[in-house]
Amino acid sequence: MTFATALALSATLAGCTTEQDVGASPRIVEKTFALTPDTLPLGVSFLKGELAGLKVVERINETTKEVVEQPKLRGTLKLRNTAPDQAVRLISAKIGYVDTDGKPITLAEGRQDTSFKLYSYQADRLDPGMGSSHDVDVPFPAAALAGKTLGDIRLEMTYLPTPYREEAVAVRVSLAK
Repeated sequence: MTFATALALSATLAGCTTEQDVGASPRIVEKTFALTPDTLPLGVSFLKGELAGLKVVERINETTKEVVEQPKLRGTLKLRNTAPDQAVRLISAKIGYVDTDGKPITLAEGRQDTSFKLYSYQADRLDPGMGSSHDVDVPFPAAALAGKTLGDIRLEMTYLPTPYREEAVAVRVSLAK
């Protein structure tokens, strides 16, 4: 391809593009709602930890006030294995929302899954004394933002505990002469 051909091709392609008015694009903003307390201690069997940095985030079109992205609960799940003799394989967790009357708050149609995987780049198990941290980013019920009072957040965890043992074996040997 010669330089003149390449120049003509790029001029043709540049002429085919359409200009968009940058000012016409919608301005999307994140609206954040703090939860109090924003850190919740928790204990599940021999796993201790906390849900920390909890907040609800939704994205809205600043001009029309239309919700662009439904509300999500975001934060961090921090866990520590406090068992002296068990390792654990963390599999998944699920968040549930309960109102002040003790009734579950349902999510909108198509937003039913509030589960997340508990994977780690370190290893697939949590040995005694070890800790891990997992991001939480799950749907949050819009009804809880629209006046329905949120009472509790419930965490369900799926994990596989395994006994952790250290044993020694003594084997009798002698030097050959």
